[in-house]
Amino acid sequence: MKLKGYLYAALSAAAYGTNPIFAKPLYADGMNPDSVLLFRYLLAVAVLGLTMCFNGVKRGNSLGATFRVNWHNMPQLVLLSFVMALSSLTLFVSYNYIPVGIASTLLFVYPILTALIMTLCFHERISWLIIISLTVACGGIALLCPMQEGYISISGDFLIGLLIVMLSGLSYAIYLVGLNKTRVRTIATMTGTFYILLFGTFLFVVRLLLFSPLTLPQHGIMWLNLLALGIFPTVISLIFTAKAIQHIGSTHTALLGALEPVTAVVLGYFILDEAVSGREAIGMILILSAVSLVVLRQRKPDSSPSEG
Repeated sequence: MKLKGYLYAALSAAAYGTNPIFAKPLYADGMNPDSVLLFRYLLAVAVLGLTMCFNGVKRGNSLGATFRVNWHNMPQLVLLSFVMALSSLTLFVSYNYIPVGIASTLLFVYPILTALIMTLCFHERISWLIIISLTVACGGIALLCPMQEGYISISGDFLIGLLIVMLSGLSYAIYLVGLNKTRVRTIATMTGTFYILLFGTFLFVVRLLLFSPLTLPQHGIMWLNLLALGIFPTVISLIFTAKAIQHIGSTHTALLGALEPVTAVVLGYFILDEAVSGREAIGMILILSAVSLVVLRQRKPDSSPSEG
């Protein structure tokens, strides 16, 4: 059912958009990106693993059956886990160079990259409506970016942050396509997500051993932020992303990611007490309009989930 797929994609985008809301206070509390991501992934693995155990016991399955994966799928799982972890790492590192709001909005390049990959590598047809929706959404993203005298201030740090965010967007686009076009798609959603997070954890372990020190929250309340990072933009977002791709494909799932910066701005207004200007409000309206164009468009009954 396509409507269910759009709902999954919207919920995934909204959950992923909470990243800066939880990460920003952790940085202010003295943690570095690698440490934040290590605990984020570890807590997500723990939450997801316990949930899988509970569901397995409830259905009368053994632990072996609950976590069993065909060994032929492992190489693709490991590769996708590295790509996903790289996307998380580069996004969180970019917060050190550019404001989290700008980073979150610039990350929206990934729907365009997803559409390009699907077109160039898998010959997926992109309709004019998708092109128009992408254009409208990008216009909305531009309006959400903070400006000075009508222009985004370009500095050395901004350029570094921009390149890092672009790498994050490319990594996430490859992840979305991989979920759709590899054997990982045949794995149960929660099981596949569990192993992607588990294997992705090793990237942060290696980085902490070689490049940066392990830092802990200075205040006990910040552990709740880490737990929230593990649940909302990680477990919930990744599970709904996988479910959405099964129903509507990578391109449409990526396009509904336009809701991510809207989520960041709205939560910033209510939680971080950040003002929302008229320009930002118009940007959110444009993004929501672009999403609505895709969700409401007529689709042929026999169209496949991966069609554009």
